[in-house]
Amino acid sequence: MQTAPSPVVALNRAVAVAMAFGPAAGLELVDGLLAEPSLAHYHLLPAVRGDLLLKLGRNDAARAEFERAALLAGNARERALLLAHAAATR
Repeated sequence: MQTAPSPVVALNRAVAVAMAFGPAAGLELVDGLLAEPSLAHYHLLPAVRGDLLLKLGRNDAARAEFERAALLAGNARERALLLAHAAATR
Protein backbone atom coordinates (compact mmCIF):
# COMPACT_ATOMS: atom_id res chain seq x y z
CA MET A 1 0.00 0.00 0.00
CA GLN A 2 2.90 2.37 0.65
CA THR A 3 4.57 1.80 -2.70
CA ALA A 4 1.58 1.71 -5.03
CA PRO A 5 -1.66 2.54 -3.21
CA SER A 6 -4.85 1.74 -5.09
CA PRO A 7 -8.24 0.20 -4.35
CA VAL A 8 -7.14 -3.11 -5.91
CA VAL A 9 -4.01 -3.17 -3.76
CA ALA A 10 -6.21 -2.43 -0.73
CA LEU A 11 -8.39 -5.42 -1.66
CA ASN A 12 -5.30 -7.61 -1.94
CA ARG A 13 -4.17 -6.33 1.45
CA ALA A 14 -7.55 -7.31 2.91
CA VAL A 15 -7.01 -10.86 1.64
CA ALA A 16 -3.57 -10.95 3.26
CA VAL A 17 -4.97 -9.61 6.53
CA ALA A 18 -7.68 -12.31 6.43
CA MET A 19 -5.03 -14.98 5.94
CA ALA A 20 -2.95 -13.64 8.83
CA PHE A 21 -5.63 -12.56 11.30
CA GLY A 22 -8.82 -14.34 10.25
CA PRO A 23 -11.77 -13.72 7.96
CA ALA A 24 -13.47 -11.19 10.24
CA ALA A 25 -10.44 -8.90 10.11
CA GLY A 26 -10.29 -9.17 6.33
CA LEU A 27 -14.03 -8.63 5.97
CA GLU A 28 -13.81 -5.41 7.93
CA LEU A 29 -11.29 -4.08 5.42
CA VAL A 30 -13.28 -5.33 2.43
CA ASP A 31 -16.43 -3.70 3.76
CA GLY A 32 -14.51 -0.44 3.89
CA LEU A 33 -14.00 -0.73 0.13
CA LEU A 34 -17.67 -1.22 -0.79
CA ALA A 35 -18.20 2.48 -1.46
CA GLU A 36 -15.09 2.77 -3.66
CA PRO A 37 -16.39 3.83 -7.11
CA SER A 38 -13.52 2.23 -9.01
CA LEU A 39 -14.43 -1.19 -7.54
CA ALA A 40 -18.17 -0.91 -8.20
CA HIS A 41 -17.96 -3.24 -11.21
CA TYR A 42 -14.91 -5.25 -10.15
CA HIS A 43 -16.01 -8.86 -9.75
CA LEU A 44 -13.26 -9.74 -7.32
CA LEU A 45 -14.64 -7.43 -4.62
CA PRO A 46 -17.84 -9.46 -4.11
CA ALA A 47 -15.91 -12.69 -4.77
CA VAL A 48 -13.50 -11.95 -1.93
CA ARG A 49 -16.35 -10.79 0.28
CA GLY A 50 -18.24 -14.02 -0.49
CA ASP A 51 -15.24 -16.13 0.42
CA LEU A 52 -14.77 -14.35 3.74
CA LEU A 53 -18.47 -14.57 4.57
CA LEU A 54 -18.40 -18.29 3.78
CA LYS A 55 -15.46 -18.77 6.13
CA LEU A 56 -17.50 -17.03 8.82
CA GLY A 57 -20.41 -19.42 8.26
CA ARG A 58 -22.67 -16.77 6.73
CA ASN A 59 -23.69 -18.93 3.78
CA ASP A 60 -26.71 -16.97 2.55
CA ALA A 61 -24.76 -13.72 2.43
CA ALA A 62 -21.82 -15.52 0.80
CA ARG A 63 -24.09 -16.98 -1.88
CA ALA A 64 -25.47 -13.52 -2.70
CA GLU A 65 -21.94 -12.14 -3.06
CA PHE A 66 -20.80 -15.00 -5.31
CA GLU A 67 -23.87 -14.50 -7.49
CA ARG A 68 -23.18 -10.75 -7.70
CA ALA A 69 -19.56 -11.48 -8.60
CA ALA A 70 -20.74 -13.85 -11.35
CA LEU A 71 -22.87 -11.10 -12.85
CA LEU A 72 -19.82 -8.84 -12.98
CA ALA A 73 -17.37 -11.46 -14.26
CA GLY A 74 -15.84 -10.73 -17.62
CA ASN A 75 -15.78 -14.25 -19.03
CA ALA A 76 -17.75 -17.47 -18.95
CA ARG A 77 -15.14 -19.50 -17.05
CA GLU A 78 -14.99 -17.05 -14.17
CA ARG A 79 -18.77 -16.76 -14.16
CA ALA A 80 -19.14 -20.56 -14.00
CA LEU A 81 -16.60 -20.83 -11.17
CA LEU A 82 -18.36 -18.13 -9.15
CA LEU A 83 -21.75 -19.73 -9.71
CA ALA A 84 -20.30 -23.06 -8.57
CA HIS A 85 -19.09 -21.37 -5.39
CA ALA A 86 -22.58 -19.91 -4.92
CA ALA A 87 -24.18 -23.34 -5.39
CA ALA A 88 -21.76 -24.90 -2.91
CA THR A 89 -23.08 -22.63 -0.15
CA ARG A 90 -26.48 -24.37 -0.18
